[in-house]
Amino acid sequence: MRIILAGAALLLAAVSAAAQQPPLFETRKLADNAYLFRYGGHQALFVVTPEGVIATDPIAYLRPQAATTYIAEIRKITQAPIKYLVYSHHHYDHIAGGKPFKDAGAIVVAHRNAKARLEALRNPDVVIPDEAVDDFRAIELGGVRVELHFTGRNHSDNSLLVLLPKDKLAFTVDYVAVESVGFRDFPDGFFPDWFESLDRTVALNWERMIGGHPFPGGRYATKDDVRAYKQYLFDLSDAVKAAAAAGKCWDAAMVEVKLPKYEKWANYERYLPMNVEKFCNYWGRGYW
Repeated sequence: MRIILAGAALLLAAVSAAAQQPPLFETRKLADNAYLFRYGGHQALFVVTPEGVIATDPIAYLRPQAATTYIAEIRKITQAPIKYLVYSHHHYDHIAGGKPFKDAGAIVVAHRNAKARLEALRNPDVVIPDEAVDDFRAIELGGVRVELHFTGRNHSDNSLLVLLPKDKLAFTVDYVAVESVGFRDFPDGFFPDWFESLDRTVALNWERMIGGHPFPGGRYATKDDVRAYKQYLFDLSDAVKAAAAAGKCWDAAMVEVKLPKYEKWANYERYLPMNVEKFCNYWGRGYW
């Protein structure tokens, strides 16, 4: 009996643990025409209109099934053609695997700098954009307006903010973190441009933001979240500047610089030293 009870307890614990795991993918309605598609830890926005669909980021890097699942989820909502596929920026983890969208007839749109980079890289799993955006592009489809805004260099030199003006809903990828320090050493990041990009983001007319990765608890971000992330970057910069002046960049600064105000933010212990390293490049050596 004890063995049976112990086995039952283990089975119950396993079932409970499995129940707490989020599903591999999900689709969630955000507004009348707007939907969020999540696959694993990546997210994309798509907009449904009577005349067609505007999708973003295939999020199918090294997992082609993500793109086909994405399209299948769209097809559960509408049979309208997929007219556009918008790349948030050129990094593969978000925009690889777009061939099923292209095969479905989508016009691929990206910032001009993203198009140039992708043409140079020629990754076989990344569809080269058909159309290039400079500072701004509005797509009008089926009575719905979708705006693409280039807010300056940040996580890349080609990130586009996708804005639905009617719903005051924004979609950004990787250059706005919420209650989290920066990713590793801010790869492909541009400073001090990033600060100005966050200011331009706040200046746009939106109230809710979703990201290319889920924000804490699956919530929306607000303009206060963007301001808080900018303050983190400023505080980090100031602390590293002082360490550089004392001759501590890189190694000593990466150990000694602490920002207790942010110690409860995600990835604080894991990535703060690498965040420090990035700013040591500038304040300690004068380059990024």
